[in-house]
Amino acid sequence: MASDAIVVGGGVAGLVAARRLALGGARVVLLERADHLGGQVVPLPIAGIELDAAAESYATRGGAVAALAQELGLGADLVVPSRASAWLHRADGTAVPLPATGVLGIPGHPLAADVVRAIGRRGALRAWADRLLPARVGRDAASLDDLVRTRMGAGVAEGLVAPIVRGVHSKEPRDLPVDTASPRLRSELAARGSLAGAVRALHAQAPAGSQVGGLRGGMHRLVTALVQDAGRLGVDIRTGVDVGPMRPDGVVADGERIDGAVVRAFAEPARDQRRLTLVTLVVDAPALDAVPRGTGLLVAAGAPGVRARALTHLSAKWAWIAEALPDRHAVRLSYDGDPRDPVEQATKDAEALLGVRVGAVLDSAVRTWARGVRPYGDDVAEVGEGASGTGLAAVVAHAERIAAGLLETP
Repeated sequence: MASDAIVVGGGVAGLVAARRLALGGARVVLLERADHLGGQVVPLPIAGIELDAAAESYATRGGAVAALAQELGLGADLVVPSRASAWLHRADGTAVPLPATGVLGIPGHPLAADVVRAIGRRGALRAWADRLLPARVGRDAASLDDLVRTRMGAGVAEGLVAPIVRGVHSKEPRDLPVDTASPRLRSELAARGSLAGAVRALHAQAPAGSQVGGLRGGMHRLVTALVQDAGRLGVDIRTGVDVGPMRPDGVVADGERIDGAVVRAFAEPARDQRRLTLVTLVVDAPALDAVPRGTGLLVAAGAPGVRARALTHLSAKWAWIAEALPDRHAVRLSYDGDPRDPVEQATKDAEALLGVRVGAVLDSAVRTWARGVRPYGDDVAEVGEGASGTGLAAVVAHAERIAAGLLETP
């Protein structure tokens, strides 16, 4: 059998690439080993509604996800989160609101009262000294931790950036490349002359003042729309397929040779792959009506009595969830590894982090994911997290670029 393109992997990256290739006139076959499409972007049934089993938001940088949603007819359902602040649960067990103007915890105004409150005056003064350093200082930093420590010091690196990066990227800042964390941070540093100036510029450019967005009804709706549109465009979608030997010009699937330009849309597990457990609770807790910790908390390493590394108050963050769960609240806690009794642990941690009794747990759901991939590094075109970095914004934009490049190749 011959086709113009074969996409191997039916997660978001594979679906985006297949759709874009088909829009360009290519005959496309999409092969997925599992019996469902979307990878981790799938619905989570709970309390009579559907939330997201993994990513419940996307980074607005670059605009790729919003543009895709618009193309798929979902533009009217793009939403931004509540303006309520997220909080930081510090290593000493106290909690403070996260600074208002920041990117991954890097403050745009280091001497602002909320920064001083979070890391102390000494740490804030060291961060302020960033403006006195030449723009070249830290320019060649490989990791986000190196960049922040060099320009703003340990107070910001350990007290603000580390908890947020653990919560958002499931890794330590020393293991997160600068350009993966924020692709434009380095160029804005060069242009503005300081890290704080770069952060202010990035923050100002985020749509509606928000660095993240979502979809009413859940991000999993993006997958449903992608599958429907790919089918409309004639993409031959096959699930439950065993894919064998793979070369740039063809694959063997269920014993059948398929010729065409191959796009790999899955990645090699990293050597240090981690397990991440997400516990979602729907609770009867009137005390949460006052959103005591805003949209949720990031937890500093070593915080006493808490195992979770982050908590999201979903019904405070997203108006559509609050509307779908009247008189109830949804919270989601994330853990490294596998808690022994995840629902019991999450209930205990939620009370400690939110500072209130959560009341009766009306429903719960536990999902565990493997995190950490790397590119194959061979001659086959590759899309997905291993090649693009973490997050829907990076994955979608990269898949669009790779597909466009293939369409231009003779």
